[in-house]
Amino acid sequence: MVELSRAQDSEAGDGTTSVVVIAGALLEAAERLLQKGIHPTGISEAFQKAAVKAVEILSWSMAIPVDLNDKESLVKAAATSLNSKVVFQQSSLLAPLAVDAVLKITEPGREASCDLNDIKIIKQLGGTVEDTELIEGLVFTQKSCNVNGPKRIEKAKIGLIQFCISPPKTDMDHNVVVSDYAAMDRVLKEERAYILNIVKQIKKTGCNVLLVQKSILRDAISDLAIHFLDKIKVMVIKDVEREDIPFVCKTLGCRPIASLDHFTAENLVTAEHVEEVQTGASKFVKITGIQNPGRTVTVLVRGSNKLVLEEADRSLHDALCVIRCLVKQQALIAGGGAPEIELALKLSAYAQTLGGVDAYCIKAFASALEIIPSTLAENAGLNPIATVTELRNRHAQGAVTAGINVRKGTITNILEENVVQPLLVSTSCITLASETVRSILKIDDIVNTNQ
Repeated sequence: MVELSRAQDSEAGDGTTSVVVIAGALLEAAERLLQKGIHPTGISEAFQKAAVKAVEILSWSMAIPVDLNDKESLVKAAATSLNSKVVFQQSSLLAPLAVDAVLKITEPGREASCDLNDIKIIKQLGGTVEDTELIEGLVFTQKSCNVNGPKRIEKAKIGLIQFCISPPKTDMDHNVVVSDYAAMDRVLKEERAYILNIVKQIKKTGCNVLLVQKSILRDAISDLAIHFLDKIKVMVIKDVEREDIPFVCKTLGCRPIASLDHFTAENLVTAEHVEEVQTGASKFVKITGIQNPGRTVTVLVRGSNKLVLEEADRSLHDALCVIRCLVKQQALIAGGGAPEIELALKLSAYAQTLGGVDAYCIKAFASALEIIPSTLAENAGLNPIATVTELRNRHAQGAVTAGINVRKGTITNILEENVVQPLLVSTSCITLASETVRSILKIDDIVNTNQ
């Protein structure tokens, strides 16, 4: 079940609870069918037919096409995913922000390749959730390591380096033995000359912002190097994590510079602004106006404490996943338990056109789907039996978009309440849940390894 939830999160990014609930209901239905003497293979094949038919019904009967240029529909879908979160009061800010972020990384004609790894979420303590912003550029949580150097640079020339600007060290098997003050003085002079040579090379290229990758072997940049770079007005951001390098390169449209020999003006990147920003007790560096940016964005999430910050991060991730679903499969369906009830009715009608074991098993599959509106009604403090019965009657009369309105405690046209969800979330839930149940049904026996 844990793997099932993870698979749903990977595929759709939402509906992780629903998929486990549906799988549990299908397992209960399968258990009852097994007790009646129906063979597991027959149940498995019938459940597969039901799942395929369910996806077909949702795609043809309930799906509402979405135009990616219709930002209002996308915002409604993102807002629906935020309604159940702690930060739902900020949905008017977070929903449009999520839509803008996903659309900016989506390449026209290649919507299926939309990757949320191109959206970097940075959590910064201080301020409120309302201070969360979308930045078309880069944000580094560490402050610049300059002491007297610049804190803001216009028309920046940026170099991303993977070599160290610090004195070289011997390997593990060798040591440098200094026996007198003269030898110590020679060592210090050589170190100074070594670092000064690197700094002169950097100055020659016109670089004024240096991003230094974190090193595990020695200091990425020494205090003496920072002192020299301060004098030539170069801003330094050190300890850029190795796993962040691909995102930084894609955003800047560059390659990391692995050695001093390759540190040339052609390998530098131009940006309009690089500045160190103060937020409460912390600082961060922001790079904007990149000359040839990649399709990436950064979201700076703010919060007054760690709990709010973590919740805002999770909520924003869910909203981003919802929009990614809509980009991949451009269709919406009603929420509030409406799809599950509609499927239950239409699958029951479909079962009547079949015969034998398939009809009986598909009816059981249809009944199991009613667990979603039943659970939703129970969580809303309503009578689940009465609510599901009324909902079933409304759908039988043709009200396809009738769903449970949790806020009003009644059944309403859920589309008018803007309670919508991506089609991919529902189809993925049903497909993955049925596949998991079919896999479990194929298990003949369990061998206890402790014996």
